Amino acid sequence: MKQAVLAALLAAGLAAGAAGAQTVKITPLGSHDGEFCPLDRALVFEDPDGTRILYDAGRTVRGPDDPRLGRIDAVLLSHVHGDHLGDLIQPSANAGECGKPDFSVKAAPNSNTVNIAAGKKATLIVGGEMPSFFQVKMKAAGGDPKQVRLLRFGAHTRVGKVGVASVPAVHSNGLPPAFLENAEMLAANGLTAYVGPPGGYVLQFSNGLVAYLSGDTGITAEQDLVVRRHYKANLAVINIGDNFTTGPREAAYVMNVLVRPASVIASHANELATKGGKLLPNTKTAAFKKATKMPVHLPLSGRTMEFNGGGKCVKGC
Repeated sequence: MKQAVLAALLAAGLAAGAAGAQTVKITPLGSHDGEFCPLDRALVFEDPDGTRILYDAGRTVRGPDDPRLGRIDAVLLSHVHGDHLGDLIQPSANAGECGKPDFSVKAAPNSNTVNIAAGKKATLIVGGEMPSFFQVKMKAAGGDPKQVRLLRFGAHTRVGKVGVASVPAVHSNGLPPAFLENAEMLAANGLTAYVGPPGGYVLQFSNGLVAYLSGDTGITAEQDLVVRRHYKANLAVINIGDNFTTGPREAAYVMNVLVRPASVIASHANELATKGGKLLPNTKTAAFKKATKMPVHLPLSGRTMEFNGGGKCVKGC
């Protein structure tokens, strides 16, 4: 009897260990292979169950036929600014230079994000007052308006085995006239169309990893109260670009004091951060890495990183 109990406990322990050993794969899709360039935003997350989620496609994913995408089950959009929604894209891989990518192909008035979601038959997750707008755009792109899923602050949904929660971001969310039909009056007056507040996300993966995706944000109390205390995020993707969002000093404070993850992926640097895949000195990214207490990983385009359930990078970093 004791042997049977021991055998059962051992089997359960081995099963738990195998599950814990599974990793979440995170692949940046930037403008230039192996580099971290100014407009790089997009990340693909792959759960151990195979679920694949694209976050903020922006301008660097070359539409739904970009061979780097593979299957996409859901697309997350933090807000509708052109560098996240995608008004322009590159004509080919590595077009232009890392410091000045060639974004000469127009994706507006529809958008790169909608084109990808429609082409991949993926769920498009948005918050604020965005769903009705994107339902119209999805239909125009040949998709189904039902692909658009609303997720406002406090809400939770699921894609495969991945839990997706909406969290606040302190930023703006004006839709540029380029994405609108007959928007001459807005453009002439220098106005955008407001589509509700922007947001961030928390992804809860099947191996235990909990990732905070900040979107574009400044410092906010919810990074402590909601992201750390409630969701217990152990990996963070944080914007560090300054001017429009937290700068390196502010982002380091958010990581060190408020969120306190095991690891961080720098994002939205708005600068030429690397050369030959190596971090350049005297950059905002270098300043952020120096000021941050936990490991900071660079999102080098096309280089897949793997994270365990505790938020530690175990491969590719």
